[in-house]
Amino acid sequence: MSDSHSQSAPEHDVNHTNPNYAIPDISGVVPTTAEARAKRRIATLEEEIQTMRQERGKKQRKTTYYVAQGRAIRRTTVLYASLEDLIAENDRRYEVHEVEGEVEGCTVEQDRLQRGYLALTHTLPWLHHKLAVFDVEECEDMLKKLKRGADAARGDDTSTLKDLIAAWINQDFRGSTLLRADNKQSRGFAHDICGKLLCPAEWDWGNPSVRAGIRDRTSDYIVSENSWPLFLYENYSFSSGDLEKGLFMSKILVQAFKAIFTSPSSAREADGDGDGADILENNRRARRALSQVKVKTCVRFALSSVSSWRTVDGDFDYEAFWNSVVDFFEDVPGPVAQRKVDKLLEWWTRKVFGKNHREDLTPEVVSRMSVTALAQQRKALEDAAFDSE
Repeated sequence: MSDSHSQSAPEHDVNHTNPNYAIPDISGVVPTTAEARAKRRIATLEEEIQTMRQERGKKQRKTTYYVAQGRAIRRTTVLYASLEDLIAENDRRYEVHEVEGEVEGCTVEQDRLQRGYLALTHTLPWLHHKLAVFDVEECEDMLKKLKRGADAARGDDTSTLKDLIAAWINQDFRGSTLLRADNKQSRGFAHDICGKLLCPAEWDWGNPSVRAGIRDRTSDYIVSENSWPLFLYENYSFSSGDLEKGLFMSKILVQAFKAIFTSPSSAREADGDGDGADILENNRRARRALSQVKVKTCVRFALSSVSSWRTVDGDFDYEAFWNSVVDFFEDVPGPVAQRKVDKLLEWWTRKVFGKNHREDLTPEVVSRMSVTALAQQRKALEDAAFDSE
């Protein structure tokens, strides 16, 4: 009896220890205090809140970046084509290239889309890589934000030109009926000056029958995108013997370009050459932007009586007009036409940003200038002092 009692005593001691240090049961639960559990829950929640704040901030920064970058799209790449169409055309061409080795037989519209994609990736160099590494949802979100910025910039630009063009026309033409910045209903062909500038160049706005035919929209005087409006020509004059003479060289185009791409105040100086400020950077941007033609379309819209942005105004198709101007610059028939386009772009660069003469700073010319001359004088003094010692 005593041996049995002595053996059971230790077993009794193990199972009846202090409950605060009891061996956990088979569930594995270790007792904790309510205070400790609450502290840990609070710490976990604080970490989650901090993570959410960081993610929200990161998302907001991405949104701000994409929207800001998107503002350049309608200004320097495409005005009407969707980004999805540009991307799809580039993908199509690459697939054809992989299979056949060459891409041939493309339509005019497909070529326009591809040129637009190349301009887009030139304006936004990081975009092509993002499209390759992002998943579908990330790409859709990015493109949505880019389009938001693009559309916002177009709205800002058309609003700016609506006000400025009224002031420019009142100042330069001094018509009997002044244009109001806040009213587009009085513009278009109902206004004598706006009507003259919008009139197809091949027609004489000064002829009463022409004015009446255009205003009454008769079949003999259909104003469409198939005619160059007079506002595109230098001094608003047209030569039937040389249709290209003075085309895209009007004062109002220079003013509009400066207002959008440099600053509204710079548009006051449109008669002479630009002042050359920041010319190296500005020439780089101008080469990219001047080959695009948003300004021409926006000026036409600002002169019209249309109150909201649209693709078609009566018989005038803005998108077809846009394509015609783009094709003039980018789909040239040969080297003769290309030289004329290059000369026109040089004229635009000079009108907007001034002329750069750095190519004339040869080593011989620089050697006669004061910086080099002073350096030589200082060196000569040092040599003379050394010889005297």
